Amino acid sequence: MTLPAVHIVVPCYNEATRLDTEQMLALADARPDLGLVFVDDGSTDDTAARLRALAAARPDRLTVLTLGKNSGKAEAVRQGLLAALARPGELVGYLDADLSTPIEEMLRLVRVAESRGAAVVLGARVALLGTKIERKPARHYLGRVFASAASLLLNLPVYDTQCGAKVLRRSPSLAAALSEPFVSRWAFDVELIGRLLVGAAGVPPTPPEAFLEVPLASWREVSGSKLRPSAMVGTLRDLALIGGDLARRRRKMR
Repeated sequence: MTLPAVHIVVPCYNEATRLDTEQMLALADARPDLGLVFVDDGSTDDTAARLRALAAARPDRLTVLTLGKNSGKAEAVRQGLLAALARPGELVGYLDADLSTPIEEMLRLVRVAESRGAAVVLGARVALLGTKIERKPARHYLGRVFASAASLLLNLPVYDTQCGAKVLRRSPSLAAALSEPFVSRWAFDVELIGRLLVGAAGVPPTPPEAFLEVPLASWREVSGSKLRPSAMVGTLRDLALIGGDLARRRRKMR
């Protein structure tokens, strides 16, 4: 039996009607060394039952982590990544439960991380000729404003911090970045990148050249998202919190 060397975290909150169990099993079956860690973030619908059935179908590679109460996507992802890092393997990652990023694209991000040796691989929703990026115009333009602000905050020319498909290489920097809860609720992707760039006491930072963005060939906006346009605007406030936290971390490094 091949032990998983790649662990993908899937945060779930009230996803019973949107969870595509067939596709999730297809993702797990695509590689014998790939495991999935589902995080049930205090769901109040039938999500828990559906996740248990999924895990029972592939007990060697699918696991369910249950949080006692709804803690938000940021904490669900953090707890899932910590659980993934507790297992053997070099790569971890996370993927939205609605599979707005298709499983083929997630698998491609994993292959890029393996072949390029990158510390962080980010899926990027870039509407290029020959790609199929389906996103409402309002969300796209709000996203571009946010992405520009995030890039300035991080001092990193990143195009899309908020795509819910990322692959990360095991490192002391990643472990340190996940050691404390995020201060932001929705912009935790930016916060995670920032923590990796800053490092921690006794832990070297992840250099900017170790980050890699990969334009997705396809991505679609799935109805039923928990992120409303008002929340997207609210993520700008999160950036102020993140900026303050990163400044605190830099001071501790001196």
